[in-house]
Amino acid sequence: MKILILNCGSSSLKYKLFEMETGEVLAAGQADRIGLADARFRYEVGGRQAAETVMDLPDHSRAIHVLLSHLTDPGQGVLSDIRDIAGVGHRVVHGGEQFRSSVMVDPAVRESLEKTKVLAPLHNPPNLAGIDVCSRLMPGVPQVAVFDTAFHSTLPPCAYTYAIPYRYYSEHAVRRYGFHGTSHRYVALRAAELLKGAIKAPRLITCHLGAGASLCAVADGQSRDTSMGFTPLSGLVMATRSGDIDPAVVSFIMEKERCSIAEAIDILNRQSGVFGISGLSPDFRDLQIEADKGNARAALALAVFAYSVARGVGSLVPAIGGLDALVFTAGIGENSPAVRREICRLLVWLGVEIDEQENQSPAKEKWISAKTSTVHILVTPTDEEKLIASETKAVLQER
Repeated sequence: MKILILNCGSSSLKYKLFEMETGEVLAAGQADRIGLADARFRYEVGGRQAAETVMDLPDHSRAIHVLLSHLTDPGQGVLSDIRDIAGVGHRVVHGGEQFRSSVMVDPAVRESLEKTKVLAPLHNPPNLAGIDVCSRLMPGVPQVAVFDTAFHSTLPPCAYTYAIPYRYYSEHAVRRYGFHGTSHRYVALRAAELLKGAIKAPRLITCHLGAGASLCAVADGQSRDTSMGFTPLSGLVMATRSGDIDPAVVSFIMEKERCSIAEAIDILNRQSGVFGISGLSPDFRDLQIEADKGNARAALALAVFAYSVARGVGSLVPAIGGLDALVFTAGIGENSPAVRREICRLLVWLGVEIDEQENQSPAKEKWISAKTSTVHILVTPTDEEKLIASETKAVLQER
């Protein structure tokens, strides 16, 4: 069974084609800068780059058309016919309250999905555009929606309810939803597998630390609480997002800058986080270089981020009644020993002690807790596409 996974961003398309019987990735790559004249399309086969082309990709329809052409190309393709694909799994950021698990997209589901655009206006429109394009270009091939929010559908009411008039929840579904659910679920499953010899049902806090960052408290394999809320703007300090701030700051910014609500939210989404503090870059690698040179604001940005994560970890422990393991994943979590070290330093009181030699190890997946640590510390690469493929296969087999 061959399953194609698509992740459509506002100006990007990431894809992987899996052979599910073996777990092999037959093809992978991405298109960047969609909508611009110098868009790039990268195509890899067997882990090796087969093509990278600068081309005009005016929209996702053209990008997916180019992808399907590459997959069936007589010279470098991996399919004889597009109908060899058993199904397409789509990452959809927000499922609202209605979609608590992955679902086959039929006309009724597609109509319901339209209502989720207002909940994630930056993410869901391109996600749904990918579904529409594939439905048109691949008639008869099933389309499956896999939701980032679904893993957090197990949050108890005390964790997802906001302390605002209840009618905003009952009438408008304003509540904590949480995001990065596919990543949190994948690394939680992987951590439980690694820990099964030591702990039967580990209580975990998974740390998805990338340009977007969030934490998730996991017990019995279920999400019990998470740092992001109604939108991906809340929670931890991020690359360009502010994370949690006093809500009154929004009206204050509007008054001082004489800007609209949309402009104020844009400041918090795109001009804040470590980028806003440093005034230099949203890239943590750049900030680490500058901090090492003595740049005080770069150092402050990194310190604020690490403190934000450590404080978030501490606040999530009550949701699971203790902590057996801390799991780092995503771009920063997997690749920045300095960030991991500082977060763990702030959590020594919780029994978190890092082994610096293991922390510096080049291994992708590793155990970095010291022998004296009462909390296991793991680094494990996330693989959202692999989990989306598994979810898609399960939905297809339920038909």
